[in-house]
Amino acid sequence: MIRVVVVDDEPMVCAHLRTILGSADDIEVVGQAGDGAEAVEAVVRLRPRVVLMDLRMPGVDGIAAIRRVNALADPPVVVALTTFDDDAHVVRALSAGAIGFLVKTTPAEDLVNLVRVAADGHTVMSPVAARRLLGASAGDRVRAEEARARVRGLSVRERELLGCLGEGMSNASIAARLFLSESTVKSYVSRMLAKLDCENRTQAGLLAHEAGLAAPPPP
Repeated sequence: MIRVVVVDDEPMVCAHLRTILGSADDIEVVGQAGDGAEAVEAVVRLRPRVVLMDLRMPGVDGIAAIRRVNALADPPVVVALTTFDDDAHVVRALSAGAIGFLVKTTPAEDLVNLVRVAADGHTVMSPVAARRLLGASAGDRVRAEEARARVRGLSVRERELLGCLGEGMSNASIAARLFLSESTVKSYVSRMLAKLDCENRTQAGLLAHEAGLAAPPPP
């Protein structure tokens, strides 16, 4: 079972998410929280695999909570969840360690499937959010210059692989494109994340777009 904690300051939102995710045979919502502090306590107590985290909450907000959760030993994956398009909050959430970003209006079937994808450690992001986020990042000259400086020390192969992460590709897909074994890709990714000081593949993918190493998502 995929154990999930939902975090939102609106009880009705938590109830809605519980209903949707509870319809899946392989997902169990083991707890909920109304602010970031409660979220961290719930994660420590309940040991979920996935946390759906609202970003704007009273007290400790979602972004601060994401940082605290990722500082724990063996943390769960965190997906930022919100009702609005706010590029600055999305970038901050990903930088804090969220594995992806979804809007609360994501259709029920898609939400269930994306929780499964997140549980496997893959990036999840609604297409609308991805286009807005990457479009905003591409237009930020300061961030683009900083990103190009960060990737300057990568080898040609590492830059190719980083571009693949920017496209959201799995290790198997990267291996097929670059004619490498999956174990070799996994080793490359681990070393590259450490070299770039990225906490996860999502942060590396965002960096790839900012540095101009990945194609934008289709409209």
